[in-house]
Amino acid sequence: MPGTPGGRCVWDPGIWLNGPMELAEYVRRLPKAELHVHIEGTLEPELMFELSRRNEIDLPFESVDELRAAYDFTNLQSFLDIYYQGAAVLQTEDDFHDLMMAYLERAHRDGVRRAEMFFDPQTHTERGIGFDVFMAGFGRAMDEAERQWGLSSALIMCFLRHLTPEDAMATWEESEPYRGQIIAVGLDSSEVDRPPHLFQDVYEQARSAGLHTVAHAGEEGPPSYVISALDDLGVERIDHGVRSVDDPALVDRLATERVPLTMCPLSNVKLRVFDTIQDHNLKVLLDRGVKVTVNSDDPAYFGGYVLDNYLAVAEGLELSRDDLAVLAKNSIEASFLPQDERAALIEEIKSVEAAV
Repeated sequence: MPGTPGGRCVWDPGIWLNGPMELAEYVRRLPKAELHVHIEGTLEPELMFELSRRNEIDLPFESVDELRAAYDFTNLQSFLDIYYQGAAVLQTEDDFHDLMMAYLERAHRDGVRRAEMFFDPQTHTERGIGFDVFMAGFGRAMDEAERQWGLSSALIMCFLRHLTPEDAMATWEESEPYRGQIIAVGLDSSEVDRPPHLFQDVYEQARSAGLHTVAHAGEEGPPSYVISALDDLGVERIDHGVRSVDDPALVDRLATERVPLTMCPLSNVKLRVFDTIQDHNLKVLLDRGVKVTVNSDDPAYFGGYVLDNYLAVAEGLELSRDDLAVLAKNSIEASFLPQDERAALIEEIKSVEAAV
């Protein structure tokens, strides 16, 4: 892709290699928003080991290969166990900067023009790492990515649903000095037996403060959790939402109200939500008129960043290039960018389509 390390990336969809554009290059050149990625879930094993040495923290693994071999998950909880273990190496502002910068560089290479990233403050504050540490590190990297590549980014503060609503409210109050760096609140972690309505009070506080709202629902939980996220939490996007297909009336509602679903295909296969990518219901929902988007979730653990996810569904679900352009448009439209910036990116997508 055109661009230099010291300046804004310049996109010229009229410049191709010889002959028809390869699919990977086509997808890469489509301006995309990534709306469902956990920044702590982008911690690659190599960086985990580097930070463990930097901070003199012992890991229960002897090598990068041994750690990667442990990424054989049977369900969401088996992933979360190792996810929280890995986060322990994040200690200093520089650690959080390096984590964020590594992700944003990869996102830029994949053609992401807007990244709205989840972060889990409770994962860090319960270890004695304060907002002042991780917010400074995140912010510094995000500013650098904007200057170098023109990559727009924003932070979504998630509450850990396996903890109590009171813990979530305490985290909300603790975030007050940093609200200018936060665009939305979200809800993640273990979904089973943790319905969204438990967190209604803290979501009301966030909406009153002018923040956007999203929530994980319908990954492990039933369609009723998606309905609760919409009605009790007032969310603007549903993160995952794959179980929505079990309730035809809900699917109709999602399509009619144009509620975005931030789907993560490779994550769903890795966590055994679907046996194979061919079994994924993204195309079913897309064909029903639901505003589905493609994202990477926790790419360091699930073996695929956003470009990998697009290519996986393109092959596994036999998506056309038009389908892929629709997914990219959906991601931009579902982002929290100002309307004029969304419109400009949609026009760029049309230019890429026209150049094929």
